[in-house]
Amino acid sequence: MKFIKQKFSITFQYPVAFTEALFQPENPIFADLVHSDVKAAGRKVLFVLDEGLVEHHPGLFEQIKHYHSRFKDSFSLVPDPILLPGGEAAKNDRSHVHEILDAINKANMDRHSYVAVAGGGAVIDTAGYAASVAHRGIRLIRIPTTVLAQNDAAVGVKNGVNAYGKKNFLGTFDPPYAVLNDSQFLVSLDERDWRSGISEAVKVALIKDASFFDFLEDHAQKLNDRDMESMKTLIYRCAELHLEHISTSGDPFETGSSRPLDFGHWSAHKLEQLTRYDLRHGEAVAIGIALDTTYSYLAGMISKSDWQRIIKVLKAAGFLLYVPELKQKLDAPSDEDSIFNGLEEFREHLGGELTIMLLNGIGKGIEVHEVDYELYRKAADKIQKMESETVTSDR
Repeated sequence: MKFIKQKFSITFQYPVAFTEALFQPENPIFADLVHSDVKAAGRKVLFVLDEGLVEHHPGLFEQIKHYHSRFKDSFSLVPDPILLPGGEAAKNDRSHVHEILDAINKANMDRHSYVAVAGGGAVIDTAGYAASVAHRGIRLIRIPTTVLAQNDAAVGVKNGVNAYGKKNFLGTFDPPYAVLNDSQFLVSLDERDWRSGISEAVKVALIKDASFFDFLEDHAQKLNDRDMESMKTLIYRCAELHLEHISTSGDPFETGSSRPLDFGHWSAHKLEQLTRYDLRHGEAVAIGIALDTTYSYLAGMISKSDWQRIIKVLKAAGFLLYVPELKQKLDAPSDEDSIFNGLEEFREHLGGELTIMLLNGIGKGIEVHEVDYELYRKAADKIQKMESETVTSDR
């Protein structure tokens, strides 16, 4: 018997830039990014735009065309953009992937071409998946326009769409060519989309950086009041911690059974499904963080004061921490309509043994491989009671 044992390594690198007025003619960052030794005609750029973004910035593509006229020697613009619905609607309908692939094919784009996607995390996920499978990979430029996309969803290496009733069942690991964050896009966000990304910052602070949590604690009310400077600091530090994890964890493509950055996510993904995606991802993550934090407290892993601090930050940021679906069919863990079914879906998505992140202190995550269902039921009860008491006191 003979074997050839193959081994090789590849270094990935991509910039995550923070700018303003990305498509104003005096800002050359996009044009400089796509400029290369390939002739301009070969540097085709197809734009995929979030319909919600276009609604709030109705002249966006005209602005992009004007920008192109200023930098026409740098790239060739595909004349018709693709518009996708925002939110999970983009990921739930796989026809959107084929729409992008059809446009890539029609424009005769090659692997030196670019898909530039501007919008929220779900639209970026969908466009990224399409770009990664066309020609086994067309260069992807992400232009995230929501808080959650700028600080979390768009800065990593994952793309995916939903299928078979499961979150991100279809997807790829494919680093982007670049990520361009323009803070001016955040101004037009509604309250829910502004708030949603804050939960991802709380998440990464809780498992990696106690001092960052201190910042969030001190600025929670300012963030809820839409203070832009506080939000810029939040986005930058959250993205920095996310990228640091990808580059130093030793498992950027998640070949193992661990996903530390998904603290609070096993239940969040399930809550999105159970609410038929009425909950935005960040809103569901806030509830998931509250659930796993309360479980950690009841299990004696964190102190009461730390638990209270965490809950207080989430509430000060404006999050609702209880929905009825959280306690739905808790006596039937294997039922598809039970939050506990999310544990098996989470394990299946990662492969191997169940591995979820809990807290061993603020800034200190700890992985566990089994959980106590009864303790989680008590945690859900405690959250429901706490939320009802908050509502009563507000009246």
